[in-house]
Amino acid sequence: MNLTKREALHLFGEVELSAENMSHAEIYVFPPTLHLDALRLASNTDGLLNLGAQNFYPAMSGAFTGEISINHLLDLRVNTVLVGHSERRVLFYEDDFFVKKKVDAAIQNKMIVFFCCGEPEEVRNQNKQNDFIFEQLQNSLLHLSEEQMSNVIIAYEPVWAIGTGKTASKEQANEMHVFIRSMLKNTYGESLANQVSILYGGSCNTSNAADLFAMSDIDGGLIGGASLKAEDFISIINAAK
Repeated sequence: MNLTKREALHLFGEVELSAENMSHAEIYVFPPTLHLDALRLASNTDGLLNLGAQNFYPAMSGAFTGEISINHLLDLRVNTVLVGHSERRVLFYEDDFFVKKKVDAAIQNKMIVFFCCGEPEEVRNQNKQNDFIFEQLQNSLLHLSEEQMSNVIIAYEPVWAIGTGKTASKEQANEMHVFIRSMLKNTYGESLANQVSILYGGSCNTSNAADLFAMSDIDGGLIGGASLKAEDFISIINAAK
């Protein structure tokens, strides 16, 4: 919930200027929903910057005052959504079963799903993070078919490392990515598991991006606060080379 429309357009334009030199990466931007149409109309990159929605309600229409429907997003030509973000889970009480409804609604409408998962600090302190992530994926995602999973990108975001000043070490992050990929292998086989991108989303910034992206199973980042400054965001994208 950052940036006015004018500020968002300025930031988007700055990133666009560098986009042609960043063809090594797939870049998705998730602005506030109110800015989606303005950014789409302003875009000059011919798909180098992809737009996605931060949130939606899992219905095409109906008596859900104040919500954004999938139909609204498709009408804006937006076909990518975040699902299961830690802030939606923690602040707005979205449990695994509601997250599953959102996954199913998005997949049924041929949308690309960025599925977020991650453990809180108390779970990490008890060394039960694998069990926690296992449940999140089992309850909300791994019921999809192999074909449907090809439209999913997974983002691991340890809740204890978001906005706290803490960050997972590159080894801790990669260890969880390896575990998530092993779950995909057990469910869908090695080929699909290796195709699914798994991103790291716990305070990834200019100082740690290169080290994180160099790890064996970290395919990119889900960038939060560091994406609000064009110079920092571009630096992080370039770290993926």
